[in-house]
Amino acid sequence: MSNVLAAIRRTTAGGLAALLLLPAAGVAENPPIPAPPVIGAKSYILMDGNSGFELAALEPDRQLAPASLTKLMSAYTIFRAIDEGELSLDDPVTISETAWRMPGSRMFIEVGSRISVRDLLLGMIVQSGNDASVALAEHIAGSEAVFAGVMNRYAEALGMESSHFVNATGLPSGEHYSTARDLALLARALISEFPNYYDWYSVREYTWNDISQRNRNRLLWRDASVDGMKTGHTDDAGYCLVSSAERDGMRVVSVVLGMASSKSRTEGTQALLNYGFRFFETRLLFRAGETVAEARVWKAADEFTALGLPQDLYITVPRGSYHELKSVLQMPAVLLAPVAEGQPLAELQVSLNGTELVNQPLQALSGNPAGSIWQRTRDGVMLWFE
Repeated sequence: MSNVLAAIRRTTAGGLAALLLLPAAGVAENPPIPAPPVIGAKSYILMDGNSGFELAALEPDRQLAPASLTKLMSAYTIFRAIDEGELSLDDPVTISETAWRMPGSRMFIEVGSRISVRDLLLGMIVQSGNDASVALAEHIAGSEAVFAGVMNRYAEALGMESSHFVNATGLPSGEHYSTARDLALLARALISEFPNYYDWYSVREYTWNDISQRNRNRLLWRDASVDGMKTGHTDDAGYCLVSSAERDGMRVVSVVLGMASSKSRTEGTQALLNYGFRFFETRLLFRAGETVAEARVWKAADEFTALGLPQDLYITVPRGSYHELKSVLQMPAVLLAPVAEGQPLAELQVSLNGTELVNQPLQALSGNPAGSIWQRTRDGVMLWFE
């Protein structure tokens, strides 16, 4: 837990609480962060993987063809189906002629053969096989078009407001598009929701049908901190890359779209990742379910109710400025029982140099019912003097 925020735990609400934690004394002013590198992309975004904080961007909401980055959305849809019990990794998939005939990058599966979901996923993720993608889409939804409809429903649920998919592969279509921001949201969701499958994005080579193909993400060989995720290329989309890297507990996600060459997308992504790690830092402020503060609840069975957050709370700041954070905890003047578990009771605000970075409601970590007649009577009398 942050030293800057440690005092919050000792704060109780007997009135409107506004706890202002001042910067640490003697902290030197940090130099300004330089502009991000110029990499020649049509669009890009650099985002912290835990906090979602935008570190750098160039037209991140510009709708562009995503090429094989589409397969990240296909994988998300398949992983959800597995988690919901609709299929398993060992299920056999019969390869249709449609899947077998898919153009572009391929896993080289044979028509009529039966291949496990696991092997097809590796063929889609590592080899970027269009044939594997269509085979999985048909197996799950009956047709690729129906599968694309499921992809769009999940994209909407993830907040990918500027994306639309018409196929599982990323082959060109005028109605098939996404944005750097949406793809970063998708990458973060894949990492957080499906950690058991995420390792597949760092597999460097996969062999099927006696044909070995290397992962096209060159950063897997170049930078040990990079552990995913996916390349893409068509004449329309240019060279694209979603990458994720972790150094010293900080995860950064980069999305570059519309690069001129495979080399430039690799070097441009490397420059963005280095920029993010060099000039920013991310800290975990509070874990999900951790007591952040205790609220005084009147006429309740328990005098105090622990407050916390339903999810881990991370904050990203310019490197070296963490101890300059200021936080305010806002609570109502009087809180009365009963209190339900999960009920918002306070608000945590954290700012840096006057800019608000966090505004999160704190919830009751457990219920607190009305107290006995004696407790209610005693607190009623005490409230007259508040």
